Amino acid sequence: MRYTLLGRTGLDVSRIAFGTWQFGGDWGFFDERDAVRAVRRARELGVNLFDTAQAYGFGQAERVLGAALRDELRRDRDSLVIATKGGLTTNPDRPRDARRAWLRQGAESSLRALGVDHIDLYQVHWPDPATPAEETAAALQELVDEGKVRHVGVSNHDAAQLAALDSLRPVETLQPPYHLFRRGVEDEILPYARKHDIGVLAYSPLASGLLTGRMTADTAFGPGDWRAHSSAFRGETLRHNLAVVDRLAELAGAGGLTVSQLAIAWVLAQPGVHVAIVGARNLHNIDNSLAAAETTLTAEDLAAIDRLTADAVPIEGATPEGVV
Repeated sequence: MRYTLLGRTGLDVSRIAFGTWQFGGDWGFFDERDAVRAVRRARELGVNLFDTAQAYGFGQAERVLGAALRDELRRDRDSLVIATKGGLTTNPDRPRDARRAWLRQGAESSLRALGVDHIDLYQVHWPDPATPAEETAAALQELVDEGKVRHVGVSNHDAAQLAALDSLRPVETLQPPYHLFRRGVEDEILPYARKHDIGVLAYSPLASGLLTGRMTADTAFGPGDWRAHSSAFRGETLRHNLAVVDRLAELAGAGGLTVSQLAIAWVLAQPGVHVAIVGARNLHNIDNSLAAAETTLTAEDLAAIDRLTADAVPIEGATPEGVV
């Protein structure tokens, strides 16, 4: 496993983070025992950064992660970097809430669910346009001052939203969606992060499964899986992008890689990206995904990937208000 300093945090983290969105129920059924084994296998392979969120099952994913890492958290807490997120609710009238009271309540809830006395990285999950940036920044600083949180960041913020908060209280990390079919962050967000030494943790590097190479036009999603309602995973958009994946698979195979390894390695090769967040519900895919951290793509590889994906249909992901 390769490691890197996560921007201005100074944290030394694995270039692959283990993500736990799949433990919250939004991807359908999962076996908790398999989930625990997957987390522990990732740790065995050198992953020291684990990303979760209050909104992933509202405590469920954090609880599973905490249980999986319990022994090491007690024995050597400083060897692990635990990142979580707050600021989402179950209230359909206000799914985003970055007010002081809710962020504090969320942080306390996350501490309990994880079974830890501090959170290494606490992130505002989605921007809340109804809350002044001053209130959010002050709430985050209070959590740091009290020792409950060590570093703060944001997720899913655009460049203007990031800059607004950063001007009030330094934003140390950014977690944007980034993959071969979603490259909008390259225009403004990544340049801002690079300029200000903000650690970037890219989520969804496999385009929510589209870039695994295992999806087909006939793939059916189980009950509770958000992709079953997403336009990106049905019809002509899916068929067209699967053809792009087939071309990428040929390129990957020529280099002795799987298409998922190629996709993850591509994200990690982008200037300003420190970490790729990869999830797994069982052991089968972990070794394969983590090997991408050891892969170095050449300039010729990157140019070929750009050519092969030039006609891909851009796709979005899930949001607190629904699915695009």
